[in-house]
Amino acid sequence: MNTQRNTRRKIALPTMFASLALMLLLAGCGGNNNNNNGSASPSASPSESAPASASASSEASASSESAVQYPLTIKHALGEAVIEKKPERVVTISWANQDVALALGVVPVGFSEANYGVQDGSGLLPWTKQKLEELGVTAPNLFKDTDGLDFEAISDAEPDVILAAYSGITQEDYATLSKIAPVVAYQTTPWVTSWREQIQYDSLGMGLQAEGEQLIKDTEKFIEEKVAAYPELQGKTAAFAYISAADLSSFYVYTPGDPRGDFLTDLGMKYSENVTSKVEAGSFYLTVSAENADILNDTDIIVTYGDDKLLAALQADPLLGKVPAIANGAVVVIGDGTPLAASGTPSPLSIQYTLDEYLGLLGEAAKKVNG
Repeated sequence: MNTQRNTRRKIALPTMFASLALMLLLAGCGGNNNNNNGSASPSASPSESAPASASASSEASASSESAVQYPLTIKHALGEAVIEKKPERVVTISWANQDVALALGVVPVGFSEANYGVQDGSGLLPWTKQKLEELGVTAPNLFKDTDGLDFEAISDAEPDVILAAYSGITQEDYATLSKIAPVVAYQTTPWVTSWREQIQYDSLGMGLQAEGEQLIKDTEKFIEEKVAAYPELQGKTAAFAYISAADLSSFYVYTPGDPRGDFLTDLGMKYSENVTSKVEAGSFYLTVSAENADILNDTDIIVTYGDDKLLAALQADPLLGKVPAIANGAVVVIGDGTPLAASGTPSPLSIQYTLDEYLGLLGEAAKKVNG
């Protein structure tokens, strides 16, 4: 790793990020909008797995550390991360990877500033800020990488590992980052990592596999307990879309492979076959023209970003207004640029922070199904 750290200076920045609207569509509210798909076999290969029932207590931490054998190799879409020993200095980049570290009690020595949903100018989403305060951190080291990864700042943090399990980094980005430290990238496709996979691979990269497994179980239990209060959602068909009132000639539907779509299924809902049958392999969204809006005719609840004028605009549209969910008002419009909108791509911390609000909105929409 010393060799990697000696490449700290004069690393060129990548190309500029796409616009925020396009990031919202293609990058899950995340960082740079790249869709280069790696070809490596998606798997992780620790020499020995930690016990699945271990807790995140200090005893479990010691057990986990002794169970993980180093060097540890984690394969991913862009190559593989070879980690020689348990990392002491953790850096995270892109969207929400820092939340996994923080949820496990690890404060990154640097992480990407949030570029969507922040309303107080801090560069931190409220759940991240809250957890940092709980851990006694008031001035985290933030990378301002809205216009491209700040390789120099990342290198200056002197990481032992770089976590990017949920990201859109390109092969070129990966090659540059790998000169700084081992990089844990996404398993298959940019921006389609589920919150479970994000926890799984980010925790593995920190040598906290057992703790990550427990965090997944704890989060699943939290979701299950909250969802139990909303039986009206169970079995409903739903879809997460991106619809702009400025142009209703077409819209986008995030597929079940996208974290937003996946999370709807976590809450007991499902995508209709009319939508899933149109999904192409490897794609995480559909582009739908208004003339084909009937693709949503058997969708009970639609979730989208927007403002308080969007639903009225949709209902007044001669094509979209015929979709039953829209006509009935069974549409959850999440305020664009709000923390709740940012939590559409969930992390363990955002789920804890926003699930009550999200379920409340979904529950109200469920009451309007079928008029």
